[in-house]
Amino acid sequence: MRRSLLELLKTTPASATQLAAALDLPRQRVNYHVRALEQAGLVELVEQRQRRGCVERVLRARPGREVAADVQDQFAATHLVSVAESTAREVERMSGAAAGAGKRLLTFTVETTVRFGAPGDVHEFTGDLAEAVRQLALKYDTESGRPYRVVAMGHPGVADE
Repeated sequence: MRRSLLELLKTTPASATQLAAALDLPRQRVNYHVRALEQAGLVELVEQRQRRGCVERVLRARPGREVAADVQDQFAATHLVSVAESTAREVERMSGAAAGAGKRLLTFTVETTVRFGAPGDVHEFTGDLAEAVRQLALKYDTESGRPYRVVAMGHPGVADE
């Protein structure tokens, strides 16, 4: 989510309320992440204005600050849940629109189980998987093609009963 916020703030300064509306998320949740970005020095305050009895803070991404992939987020359970929730919302919305148009939404799912021998293997596997997906994306991506969001997630499995 923080990467998405930074991308939005690179092009146009905005408040947490404006960002929340753009991402269709609760303002409080967006504000939490905006504050974290501000504390990390990745966004800066450009304006404060009175709005409905409150002070609205308008921020922008700090020029010249590029964000490396945040490895902590990549392995955080809250990040996994956030991505799963936004994916479910997106697919539900598109599925309803497709059904309303009398069409079927073309999706795909890839699932498997992996048994890791050591905790470090999870990190190595994730790096290998990310590189494999990157290579496949390079192979199949075309400028004129229809964009697809590809999400790969992993979590501890639940033992069969």
